[in-house]
Amino acid sequence: MDLLKHKETGMSKKQLKRSLEKIEKVTNEAHQILEWLNLPTVNKGQPSAANACTTATSPVKVIGRDEDRDKIIEMLHENASHGKTNMNSSLCYSVVGIHGIAGSGKSTLAQFVFAQEEKDKLAEKDGHFGILLWVHVSQKPSIEVIYRRMFEAIEGYDCELNSLDRLQQELKDILTSKRFFLVLDDVWCNKDVGEQNLPQLLSPFKIGKRGSKILATSRNVDAFSDLGPDVRCANFPISDLGDSMFLELFMYHALGDRHADDGVGSTLWNIGVHIAKKLKRSPLAASTVGGQLRKRKNVEFWRRARDRDLLNETMGALSWSYQHLNEQIRQCFAYCSMFPRGHHFRPNVLLKLWVAEGFIRSTNAGKEMEDVGQDYFDELVSISFLQYGGKESCGEDYYLMHDLMYDLAERIAGHDCFRIEDGWTGEIPPGVRHLFIDTYNGEKLAMKIFQLENLRTLIIKVIKLWTPRDEEVFKNIIMRLQKLRVLNVTFGLTWHVNFLEPIGVKHIRHLTYRISKSHGLILPRTFKKLHHIQTLDFGNCKRLSLSKDEVGINLVSLRHVGNASILKLVNIARSTSLQELGPYFTVSKERGCNIKHLRDLNQLRGRLRIRGVENVKSSEEALEAKLADKEQLTELELCWDCDQESCNPEVEVEVLEGLCPPKDLEKLELCGYNGARYPNWMVGRQNGGLKCLQVLKLWKCSLGPAPVFEVFTLLRVLSLSACIWVTLPDNMVRLKSLEELSIELCQNIQSLPALPHSLKKLSIKYCKNIRSLPVLPQSLEELSIDYCPNIQSLPVLPQALTKLSTVDCPNIQSPPELLRSLEEFEV
Repeated sequence: MDLLKHKETGMSKKQLKRSLEKIEKVTNEAHQILEWLNLPTVNKGQPSAANACTTATSPVKVIGRDEDRDKIIEMLHENASHGKTNMNSSLCYSVVGIHGIAGSGKSTLAQFVFAQEEKDKLAEKDGHFGILLWVHVSQKPSIEVIYRRMFEAIEGYDCELNSLDRLQQELKDILTSKRFFLVLDDVWCNKDVGEQNLPQLLSPFKIGKRGSKILATSRNVDAFSDLGPDVRCANFPISDLGDSMFLELFMYHALGDRHADDGVGSTLWNIGVHIAKKLKRSPLAASTVGGQLRKRKNVEFWRRARDRDLLNETMGALSWSYQHLNEQIRQCFAYCSMFPRGHHFRPNVLLKLWVAEGFIRSTNAGKEMEDVGQDYFDELVSISFLQYGGKESCGEDYYLMHDLMYDLAERIAGHDCFRIEDGWTGEIPPGVRHLFIDTYNGEKLAMKIFQLENLRTLIIKVIKLWTPRDEEVFKNIIMRLQKLRVLNVTFGLTWHVNFLEPIGVKHIRHLTYRISKSHGLILPRTFKKLHHIQTLDFGNCKRLSLSKDEVGINLVSLRHVGNASILKLVNIARSTSLQELGPYFTVSKERGCNIKHLRDLNQLRGRLRIRGVENVKSSEEALEAKLADKEQLTELELCWDCDQESCNPEVEVEVLEGLCPPKDLEKLELCGYNGARYPNWMVGRQNGGLKCLQVLKLWKCSLGPAPVFEVFTLLRVLSLSACIWVTLPDNMVRLKSLEELSIELCQNIQSLPALPHSLKKLSIKYCKNIRSLPVLPQSLEELSIDYCPNIQSLPVLPQALTKLSTVDCPNIQSPPELLRSLEEFEV
């Protein structure tokens, strides 16, 4: 007899297990019904804002679109270089519009064109565009969000402007007299979704240079007329892929590199021909169905797929692919429907949310939940449920979901996921569990959230209106939402913010408050009760404190820290599950900031940055960090902040010796190291050295000779900045994997040794005493010799060279003989 009862339900464990199994069975059946009946989506009538803008979105592989790409590029450049485009209009730009049914490859074709234009810009090809932008428009564009993304894409840093007018003016200043190429992906027709204000969206672009172009994609050709009455648009209906090209595309996704001439491959190829015919030339169906077949290269599975009528239309094909995901990945996919169309899915962010929601289950005791989540993410990418989009301004990769994938995810999620965008004022279904709010702007919306007793996720992209009354209402909401697991809030820059106390929310696991670095937060005493918290991120806030001067909070479940200030409050040594310690760990005399607190944090992974290393006073103290035991670290940065007069070179050697990293480290940065020599682990005398090191950066390393580099057999990138060495080691030629060498502000170096034959990029800047260069390797593709006044001549240039720069080198007596291979030359 099971005497143990669940204290809330009064059920035994066996009864509870049977009930859960029944619920799971019903859930699975419901999912199948949704797929087979193709029921309308709950959120279908909701406005859908766009928030995707970038400088680059390149598809992985494009098949059968070369001719279409070349035709569109010809249309884009027609008369553009002479500024004659649209002479009958006051506008500086004209439009090329790609239109076709959903899933026909419009966005992929636009990406193909964009990638080529980007190459032309990098090569400074005649007639190239100066500014390239990609915007996902969707049904209801949030103009302010798009402007912010445009600014970040052009400038390369976060936009802190909070006013639509200021954003618009800033973009006008940037675009003035510039020839631009703008892609508007997924434009909807006003008659289908209501007024979109597309002319307002394009208003900053009116002051660009003549010859600018916009490439738009839409399901409806009439949508292009909504761009404005004066816009001249050349329509381009996307063509169907021919049978042979479509078969090639499908087989690329389904078989990969497997050849059809072996026994099984030949059988699969023959079956695949029949499956491809069912897909009716839909590129999206080819990638999703093909991706599933690729994972199961078994003849019987392929035959069953061939015999399914479900594959006869695109949405049915997507549903079939979804049906073959495991239950956990289905949950993760449906969860994505909470975010706006065009949302940038960054793996590092999404995986933390999945873990916090409890979607990740690991059957391998040695595998972390984040690793399992990455497997889930990779599987969704492999079947094109998520597609690579490009890189954010911060350098991180992001992924997008196709509109039809959103349709599928919304049907599956039903009332579980909901989003509020663009001033929406309707009712929120009472059963919502995951809620995304684009902009919080008042108490009325807060009162609707107040009713959602089952809410597990609350993400507010930006809070614009924040009064004492709003703060009080929001506190009451958080007190009421007892089941909340994820709270992610971003505050506008102008608001003074107090901590929104999660009193009673004992199960919260993911807490993110993004506020201005000028603001401080006082965390309440109840903060120490968040025993389940996994992720803490307070954005740029640099002043965190606890009420009653409490310190040393034990948050034993903590896995990710996104703000260094929290380390002064948390007993970090107890957080042994910690994986991410960002952006840096500063060693100081303050509580919680001793180097020894890193000792048991052996789950740390990725990048670890340690500042204030000058505060570590001995090798014994350094050894307490046990960095070598943190085997999942791939990058390590160590920074000293002291001048040569106050440093002790011998102590610094001992300290660096004690901070020996794991042997598989891939990237090492040393900043401000003043030791008399380099440690044994760095020069190959301990544990064989860092044999996996690929990137080495040394900045302001003032004393001692340069380290022996030859031990780094896999080193690809070597960067030396503000180091006072007189020379570099003679054996650099042994770095057989080195591809990039950068030397800047090294004022004492007079010459370089022989360079490795693998070198592709050489950059020397602000080195006033360098007088000559060695023989350049034939592999060299880029050479920059800038602000080096004493260099008198350049050696013979290698035939592979494509880029050459000799800025402010007045003593070069005669310019080198330019090569035909040269694409860029700057003096």
